[in-house]
This record gives sequence, C-alpha cells and structure tokens, in this order.
Amino acid sequence: QVRLAESGGGSVQAGGSLKLSCVASDDSFCTYDMSWYRQVVGQEREFVAGIDRTVDPDGRTLYVDSVKGRFTFSQDPTINTGYLEMTSLKPEDSAIYYCKADALCLSYTTAWLPYNDNWGQGTRVAVSS
Repeated sequence: QVRLAESGGGSVQAGGSLKLSCVASDDSFCTYDMSWYRQVVGQEREFVAGIDRTVDPDGRTLYVDSVKGRFTFSQDPTINTGYLEMTSLKPEDSAIYYCKADALCLSYTTAWLPYNDNWGQGTRVAVSS
C-alpha cells in the first residue's frame, strides 16, 4: 500500500552537509507523518527527527538531543516527501538512515484507514574525521 524511497546519503568529511529525501507513494490518497531513524551495526535503531506519534502522541516535530541545532526535518505534503537536512556532520552521525512513515489513507468506502510503520530501505551516511 505504502512505499518509501530514500535518497541523498553518501560520504562526507566531518563538518560537511547532506540532505536526505524520502518520497512516499501509495495506491490511494494518503497523508503522512514522516520521521527519520538511524542504525549502526550492532546497535538498536534510534529516532533522529521528525513526526512520529509513537514518540510524541501530539505529533510535534522532535529531534534527538545529539542532532539539535545541526539537523533540520521538513516535510512537503503536496509531494509526499520528507527531508532531513544534516549540517556540521560528525563521525558519530555515520549510520544507515531510514525513513519511516505512518499513513492515513482514504479507502474505497471513504473511511480513513491507518497504515502505520512503513519503512524505507535505508540510505548510508558515512562521515570521516
């Protein structure tokens, strides 16, 4: 029902910048709450930034403390795309970054149905010192 495609990862030196994009597509008319997570091999996936009602039921845009002031989340609902602009990158930001989207989709019965916990394939970010 919901498909996510991330792009924008890459390799940069410390202090550099990258902008990740996540495009959502669906077979219906859907609205999305989007967020970004990251995972390092051997560690749990952690929330980074965005709107995730499992993190904040009020649907506010949140950031993990380690990226505040450096990363900016944004979302363009007109094109179902979420972004994560990352500046002043540090080696500890290196990870696979995943887009997550929780969708509310209009069904053929005109009821709005939730399709939550959709994940992209991940995009690698590598920051060298």
